[in-house]
Amino acid sequence: MSIGTQGTLPKIRTRRLRGDYSVSEALAQLLAGSGFVARQVSETAWRIDRAPTAPAPDPLPPPAPSPPPEPIVVTTTKQPLELLSLPAAVSVVGLQDDLHGNPARSSATVASQIEGLSLTSLGPGRNRMFLRGVADSAFSGESQSTVAVVLDEARLTYAAPDPDIRLVDMDRVEVLKGPQGSLYGTGALGGIYRMVSRAPELDRTSLDVSAGTSLVTHGDTGYSGSAVANLPLVNEMAALRLVGYAAKEPGWIDTGSRNDANWTRVSGTRAGLAFVPTADWRLDLTGFGQWLRSSDTRYVYTSGSYTRDAQSPEPHDNDLIHFAGRLNGTLGTIDMTVASAMTWHDVDNTLDATVGAEDFGLDDPQSLHDQRHFRIWDSELRLRGHLGGVTWLAGISRLVARQKLATSLENAAGTMATLDDDRRTSHDNAAYFDATIPVTGTVSIDAGARLFRSSIRETRMLPTGPVSRERDKSGITPSLALSWQPNSSSLIYLRYGSAFRQGGSDITSSGSIDTLGSDELASVELGWRQRLSGGGKLDLGAWFSHWHDLQSDVLEDNGLVETTNAGNARIFGIEGSLELPLAEGWQVEAGGNFTDARLYRNNLGYKLEDRHLPVVPEYTVRAGLRHDFTLGLLNARARLNLRYVGPARMSFDPDLDRKMGDLIESEFEVQITDGIWQVSLSVQNLFADKGDVFAFGNALRYRTMPQFTPQQPTTLSVNGSIHF
Repeated sequence: MSIGTQGTLPKIRTRRLRGDYSVSEALAQLLAGSGFVARQVSETAWRIDRAPTAPAPDPLPPPAPSPPPEPIVVTTTKQPLELLSLPAAVSVVGLQDDLHGNPARSSATVASQIEGLSLTSLGPGRNRMFLRGVADSAFSGESQSTVAVVLDEARLTYAAPDPDIRLVDMDRVEVLKGPQGSLYGTGALGGIYRMVSRAPELDRTSLDVSAGTSLVTHGDTGYSGSAVANLPLVNEMAALRLVGYAAKEPGWIDTGSRNDANWTRVSGTRAGLAFVPTADWRLDLTGFGQWLRSSDTRYVYTSGSYTRDAQSPEPHDNDLIHFAGRLNGTLGTIDMTVASAMTWHDVDNTLDATVGAEDFGLDDPQSLHDQRHFRIWDSELRLRGHLGGVTWLAGISRLVARQKLATSLENAAGTMATLDDDRRTSHDNAAYFDATIPVTGTVSIDAGARLFRSSIRETRMLPTGPVSRERDKSGITPSLALSWQPNSSSLIYLRYGSAFRQGGSDITSSGSIDTLGSDELASVELGWRQRLSGGGKLDLGAWFSHWHDLQSDVLEDNGLVETTNAGNARIFGIEGSLELPLAEGWQVEAGGNFTDARLYRNNLGYKLEDRHLPVVPEYTVRAGLRHDFTLGLLNARARLNLRYVGPARMSFDPDLDRKMGDLIESEFEVQITDGIWQVSLSVQNLFADKGDVFAFGNALRYRTMPQFTPQQPTTLSVNGSIHF
């Protein structure tokens, strides 16, 4: 046997070969992958030749272009508009991928993802909401809220704190920033916070069930659960959607011998009925209720502590019931919507009164009770159509808001003394119009205005009898925007907006009446919105606002809250957000804002050491990293979010002002799903920070005892859900 080659073989190391092989098999094994082959030229001879070059494979076809991302459609503008054609500052938090419907998701979850949206931190159901620095006070008085909280088509609040509606079975939250008087009327100085619920589906039967648990370090354990059922009826002409949820959120503040005293229980239910008699008409009826109770407050008297000395419990109740109806249809080429809703909202607070209530004249005071009852009836008819290239929107609306605020003091013997009993009824009637006019193929003008008549009747119940005052005001709140859309991925706009808040009357305990001026806020903003390749998004904005006759709720020496005109303010701000997909399932998210909000004319009657408006942080910065990947046949997602909240202050009053903020919020979450079931694990406050999120808790003790609200300790949560 002989083996040869033509020329010289290169030096190639081959693996050792053991076993019984024929010569051909052995040579094939030894030369595998070397670029050479053995050819048998006779019975006993083999020649090693260079392997023939394989023909080049056909070029692969170019990869199919990625489908364009689904357009984001915003409806808070009272008409469906694509985000990339909307000349206004708006942020959308989508909840479509939330299979499990976690009851822990609330307005605080949204605020952590949106620039310019901030909340006070008294606790669930007690917080005030602010947008773009339009913050009048950290304290809750009688004045109308500067941010309207809306569910689908109707306002839930008028002068109440944020009801902390849990985002179970919600499709998305839309936040419209800046004054919205032309579309939403009185009080919408800062903007709109709107929750969009998932509507009943006519052609699909489904059931989603979820359950979860949470554990707080230095605290208790909690639980949560929810169920959502969708039931088609009447041959796909009607459908019923039922939602129910409940949760116990653990406490972590120890008060005397009461450990983890500040737990919260929340439960809610929603029923939606849809009826579609024809392809052009749809009727939706909704009933919703949420009941929230916190057993105690979360403030302490030492910075960074989770304990405080023994004192009476300070429970809080926030209960809301809401019924709404909406009819959508077409009349020829015109779209019509008729909507009406009624909301009952009760908010009760109790504070320890053993310190700070001595001047009210009741022996041995123990508890201060603050009870607030709100009733809102909100109705609207609007039409939308096209005239040539012009898109127009017109509507009429009526809103009636009633509120009753009663404050009483209770002593150890159970004797009650009424400190304040105020009633207010507000009527807002309006007609509005908005038109979008194309100037060229890329430039458009949007003009709108609202003609309103607003009235307020206030009554204070005094020992000598009721004292009342009624005020009326009519006016117009315009808006104007110029937008340029050079291509389908870019939008640059300049917008002017305005809003008005009716001035009330401050009726003192002696019966004298102080008339308050009405707030008027006007804002100019410049914005740029860009869709990036791969589905990314960039949003930049800057604004300047002038706030005339700012109404502010101030804390009196006796611990009660009254309303006054603080003066005039200027607000300047810039903000930006970025979503940037990277390779192999990675995505970066980032955002930040800077707000300089100052009182430039002071009507408070005392010298100010700091003219910054209260509560709102001067700046925030957030960054997030997300990775979508697979585990075998399972889809998984990991997410890390960090957010820095800059410094803020409590009050105009130098005797009450406290520094707060300057802290880091952090969260890590992992989700695993196969499309039917989903499991998620999250950890909040990864670094166990104890920053002061809110420097207030008890109004009676506030002047004599510093108060701090530490961040919630590190919390581990596990949730699971299944879809049928």
